[in-house]
Amino acid sequence: MSTSPQHRPGPPDPRLFNEDLAPAAKRTWGTYSVFALWMSDTHAISNYAFAASLFVLGLPAWEVFLALLVGITIVYWLMNRMGHAGHRTGVPYPVLARASWGVYGANIPALLRAVMAVAWYGIQTWLASTAVVLLTLQIAPGLDAYNHNSVLGLSTLGWIAFMVMWGLQAALLTRGMEFIRKVQDFATGPVVWLVVLALAVYLVIAAHGDISLTRSLTGLSGTAQVRQSLIAVSLTVATFLTLVLNYADFARFTPDHRSYRRGNLVGLPVNFTAFAVVAVLVTAGTIAVFGEAIYDPVKVIQKIDNPVVTVIGALAFIVATIGINVVANFVSPAYDFANLLPKYLDFKRGGMITAVLAVLVMPWKLYSSALVIQYFLGALGAFLGPLVAILLVDYYLVRRGRIDVDALFSADAAGAYFYRRGYNPKAVIAFLPAAAVSASVALIPALDAVAPFSWIFGMGISGLLYAFVSRRERAAAGAGPIPQDIIASQVRGEMVTSVEEPERSGAIAGPAAASGS
Repeated sequence: MSTSPQHRPGPPDPRLFNEDLAPAAKRTWGTYSVFALWMSDTHAISNYAFAASLFVLGLPAWEVFLALLVGITIVYWLMNRMGHAGHRTGVPYPVLARASWGVYGANIPALLRAVMAVAWYGIQTWLASTAVVLLTLQIAPGLDAYNHNSVLGLSTLGWIAFMVMWGLQAALLTRGMEFIRKVQDFATGPVVWLVVLALAVYLVIAAHGDISLTRSLTGLSGTAQVRQSLIAVSLTVATFLTLVLNYADFARFTPDHRSYRRGNLVGLPVNFTAFAVVAVLVTAGTIAVFGEAIYDPVKVIQKIDNPVVTVIGALAFIVATIGINVVANFVSPAYDFANLLPKYLDFKRGGMITAVLAVLVMPWKLYSSALVIQYFLGALGAFLGPLVAILLVDYYLVRRGRIDVDALFSADAAGAYFYRRGYNPKAVIAFLPAAAVSASVALIPALDAVAPFSWIFGMGISGLLYAFVSRRERAAAGAGPIPQDIIASQVRGEMVTSVEEPERSGAIAGPAAASGS
């Protein structure tokens, strides 16, 4: 169903609209802010350990860099595709998903993403709290007496550390997206770079420059190296699919296409690969200096055995964990929950629901259960590929970028995205078999050989199915070029127009006066 020229959406329905879900009125995320976003995300301990572990498994350093560069370049391409949609519409992911899933059906993919984000938000908060415990005991060893009891699986000191981290993040998150941008620009993004670079310099000096980056540590055969490289490429993409899916949450605030494209370029292929180079260099340095490969940077800091270094390092990685938690695990569910009941839930309330649920799921118990991690979170992760494919195929192939933003907020039965009672059956038809195949490939032991590539199966199947069942809409959309301008919207009573001026840091594209109602 499409909106004809005679049928225009009326005022936004309060069941679908609030100020946080509306098209962005202020666009303040310039190139540096997008770059800082990726610094906050890619400088996670998990990404450091992933790059280092490939080297420890036996890939020569140059193959590690090449595999990660290929993988992150694919991510860069996907982010630019999703960024285009987010920038032009100015709406967050759950609202953008209404075009393909229906104005109510969009809650299905939004809540799937939210459930996974809540679990990982809690886990990352708990992991950061363990660093707080170590830091506390380094400063005040006498508090160790409070670290040996158990209350619901955590010691008294563990609970205090967890709630400190929870409170710090809640204070940050409830200030809104603009405050998050300012914090990541100057704190969470750059700080880890300073620490890992200092580690690299220290180890190179301590090893007198005698660090090898060319040999395989385990003597992997050529065939095994190729396989591990392909797995590394695939897992790099899979790791970032969560943010590919909801990248519109951030791209909506960019003033022009160049801001997210340049920020993505510097923050992903350049920054991510450079960070991997340093991670491998530090890991190779630990072999030369300590006689063993250590690919956890926190353990490297502990190995140096200097209280000042330990305190600074622990603080840096606590800040890093807050950064990735905000970017990868908070913003998305805050919008997702707000989308569920926009009349009652805004971004801040959705964020507090996320924070409270992250405590109630007792993440330390989730993380300690291999069954939960593998089957629950693993299965949810396998759904990401199909969800990404449906959104991209809908935007680029089915609609050719022609989205009626005002209709995204309309519950009118004649509206463009109401479909059948607010749900699009075609999205469900494309998603279910693709998700089933993707989850099966990821979880069935007999398919372990191809499990790292499960997202490819899911993305391919759902994309092809959605394109097939939507072939009539594709024909109606024609084959013209994808528009580049910001889509005009009247839901705020104003029209947001494109700004393509020479970029300035923190540029703002202000709203222009509306012409009509």
